[in-house]
Amino acid sequence: MRLLLVEDDATLRGQLRVGLVAAGYAVDETDNGLDAQHLGASETYDVVVLDLGLPRLDGLSVLRRWREAGHAMPVLILTARDTWHEKVAGIDAGGDDYLAKPFHMEELLARIRALIRRSQGLASALLRHGPVALDTRTSRVSCHGQPVGLTGHEFRLLAYLMHRPGTVVSRTELTEHLYAQDFDRDSNTIEVFIGRLRRKLYPELIETVRGLGYRLAGPA
Repeated sequence: MRLLLVEDDATLRGQLRVGLVAAGYAVDETDNGLDAQHLGASETYDVVVLDLGLPRLDGLSVLRRWREAGHAMPVLILTARDTWHEKVAGIDAGGDDYLAKPFHMEELLARIRALIRRSQGLASALLRHGPVALDTRTSRVSCHGQPVGLTGHEFRLLAYLMHRPGTVVSRTELTEHLYAQDFDRDSNTIEVFIGRLRRKLYPELIETVRGLGYRLAGPA
């Protein structure tokens, strides 16, 4: 899963980046509203964490521009302003959830997971496909009840597919959601990760749809 982090406080941004990467997210980041507006409009994100008090362009304006342009990615608003009218303004501008500073990292991660689930019409933090179970809270995967060790890229790829059961996902889309912006992307490595997941879980788990991409196949 790929995330955009927009926060002008360098210390807090660094702390959040460490926690988000540790939780399995590919993270892009910026410290101002103009760059945030451009990234959100030109890149593909599963969720955005957006501070309201930004230099160059405030967070509410960034959010309004995204929504007016039709960008529908889930947005979690961060702000030190804990008054009711700021919450209302953020939600009315197109925000999906609100978290006031200071906050615990665990709560931030829980809200992000919930936003991603809701954007895909899923209710539970535990995703299942046949014998495969993926716990979005702990980043653990099991098959037939036995734990399976995955690399960060393997986990993100599997999580992306399991959030979209039955959907054909192109290799380009997987590449966009698997890597942060500054990563040297190579779509050919997607085939490598798909092969590893088939070996570690079961061969029929991921179906190749010729000319289109990949999807989770019927349970084994």
